[in-house]
Amino acid sequence: GATLQIEATAMPSKGKGFKHTGQLGKVMVESSEIAYSYVMAHLADYGAPSDYFDSHFVHLHVPAGATPKDGPSAGVTMTTALLSMISGQPVKERLGMTGELTLTGRVLPIGGVKEKTIAARRAGLNTLIFPQENEKDFAELPDYLRQGIDVHFAQTYDDVYRVAFTDTAPPHDS
Repeated sequence: GATLQIEATAMPSKGKGFKHTGQLGKVMVESSEIAYSYVMAHLADYGAPSDYFDSHFVHLHVPAGATPKDGPSAGVTMTTALLSMISGQPVKERLGMTGELTLTGRVLPIGGVKEKTIAARRAGLNTLIFPQENEKDFAELPDYLRQGIDVHFAQTYDDVYRVAFTDTAPPHDS
């Protein structure tokens, strides 16, 4: 397992557009498109102007472009990068997250909990978000891997949002 960083930027534009780079495989491309669609459909829910994408071209990039990447588990991370970019709100420091996101905002389980936890520890992350359905997998890890990590389990993207943006409730929950 390895950690990935995800970058998002937007440029003012006369029309909407979306681009992804970083040598993404087919499944990861689909995850980026789901993240974009989810955010576009829920902008107002997260306190952003509902017409943001009508006037911005968005670029999502996964660095280390020479390294092929694939899989669905970066969906919640891509969504978080987009919301951080739009809101200007930074994501909590030393936070790692994983989970496939559906168009309705559900967070689906992933594989490789042990490998992802080891990679997060190596990267110096101390807070992790896993899908709720992976709670048993995390609990089965040896103590030495779990110790010192503040772990959260998410059923929906709102659960991810509360942790990623310093325990802030989504504006639609206020």
